[in-house]
Amino acid sequence: MLQILQVITLMLVAVTMTLALAHALEYPGKMRLSQQEYLAAQAIYYPGFTLGGIAEGVSMIALGVLAFLLRGSGAVFWLTLGAFLAIVALHLVYWALTHPVNNFWIKDVKLHRADTRFFGLSPAPQIGGQPDWTELRDQWERSHLIRAVLGVVGLLLLTISLVI
Repeated sequence: MLQILQVITLMLVAVTMTLALAHALEYPGKMRLSQQEYLAAQAIYYPGFTLGGIAEGVSMIALGVLAFLLRGSGAVFWLTLGAFLAIVALHLVYWALTHPVNNFWIKDVKLHRADTRFFGLSPAPQIGGQPDWTELRDQWERSHLIRAVLGVVGLLLLTISLVI
């Protein structure tokens, strides 16, 4: 049973890392886009990445359960706990930096009901006047660079814990 949980957790963390890494790999190309092109590109992420993002929450739960079950297992426990902390940090970066900007990008986009509920969890930032779109872009893009690094760290730590 433990091995099945480890494999499922590995897959969930891999999906979590992959979504963040996909955004990070787009960074050089997206930084060359005009405002109109950039805003058009942002709308393509919903609902796909919203649905894939479910893996983040589930991977945190699975990693927490796995760490709990492995307590007292020496290095395996500490590596699993490290993976858990990396994925929790990845998730916190989303809510602190990415989600508020997402809400701003999608304020005029027609979303499906599930997406509307998800983005309704926190309101769009109240920005006086016309915001500088490059500041919002930079925050969104850099948050995904941070998330990609945390995702890679989490996946590496979990993978090492499974092979030692």
